[in-house]
Amino acid sequence: MLKKFTLTLSFLFVLTLSVMAGEYTFYAETDKDPITYAPGEEMTFTVTLLEDGKAISGPTLKWTRRGDDGLTENGEAVADAEKPLVIKTKISEPGFVHINVRAFDADGKAIQMAPFDGGAGVRLDEIKGCDEPADFDEFWAKQKARLAKVPLHAEMVEVDSGNPNVLCYDVKIDCIGMPVSGYFCKPKNAKEKSLPAYVSFHGYGVGSANKAPWAKDRLHLDINAHGIINGQPKEFYDEMRSTTLKGYAFSTEENSKPETCYFLGMMLRLIRAMEWIKSQPEWNGEVLVVSGGSQGGFQCLSAAGLDPDVTECNANVPWCLDLESHTAKNRLNGWRPDWAPGLAYFDPTFHAKRIKCKVTIFAGLGDYVCPPSGQMVLYNNLNCPKKLTFSQGRTHGYQMQNGSQSVLTNME
Repeated sequence: MLKKFTLTLSFLFVLTLSVMAGEYTFYAETDKDPITYAPGEEMTFTVTLLEDGKAISGPTLKWTRRGDDGLTENGEAVADAEKPLVIKTKISEPGFVHINVRAFDADGKAIQMAPFDGGAGVRLDEIKGCDEPADFDEFWAKQKARLAKVPLHAEMVEVDSGNPNVLCYDVKIDCIGMPVSGYFCKPKNAKEKSLPAYVSFHGYGVGSANKAPWAKDRLHLDINAHGIINGQPKEFYDEMRSTTLKGYAFSTEENSKPETCYFLGMMLRLIRAMEWIKSQPEWNGEVLVVSGGSQGGFQCLSAAGLDPDVTECNANVPWCLDLESHTAKNRLNGWRPDWAPGLAYFDPTFHAKRIKCKVTIFAGLGDYVCPPSGQMVLYNNLNCPKKLTFSQGRTHGYQMQNGSQSVLTNME
């Protein structure tokens, strides 16, 4: 009986600890602005494990340092509330280092929390990509000529916007292959040539376009990435995600030539989307803004490069940048299609050279879906007003609280 009672107390003690456990987070910083180090200069990261915002001791911290120089280091230490973990490293060539720190309990099990993912870089203005295809402009001129043969025709079905002052339409615009499919919103009683136009794009995945019930002062077109129908139940898109659109754009065989890349249809749809919104009588003919995150950032940068009427481009953690260099230059890779020659025609770092409008980019020093080296190739290739903000402790889907921000810009 005593043994059973003791086991029960032990279980209750563990259960109590589990219930009492707070929110674990990391906070980390460098000894200077992380994008201002010199080659070979020592970088010092201090990393603190927090529970409900307070430094704690006990768990084991395991860290890994990787870099665009191809070097990897590992280490570990015990978390100490009075003494943060200190990691010192350096890199001797233009590029970034990536620091990853994870926490483990006394049994060696990973604590359920976001790791620290961050980094620092040197000589960012010297981070360059590979050469673009010699026929890059010729290829896109041919694609635009093909598209021009398809009449600019759209079917519009009015749907509820969720705002009595905003009209919304489910729009299908004829294109090569799948149509442009999106929701177009505008204020009621809008006058001709009175409104700016906005076009927004989606990240990687399969889903409906989004309505813009807040579009009381603009024309807003939001398109899904595939030209599929909008407004369907979640199960509809789940089925497509697991069948016809499973792993889309990742076929190395398809990506061997630009004409067979999945991205070609996506690009033709965004060109057509821009043409269509500019044809709306309410557009003021002056302001045309594109935006998106991840794959949406990839699309809006391409749109700004392919359409000279774009006046502003806002790209959040843009995807698929500097694709060839991660193989040719051995830079740290991200989650993206394996390199194949056809992909070069879709790399936003090449479209960037054609962009004339203002470009704003947000990126993470710990984002290795969209590595920071690719963001720098993009920034360095832009010959227009531009601003790039790197956030420390930001990954592709997580932002460390109170992480520092480092800004590069020529807008001031």
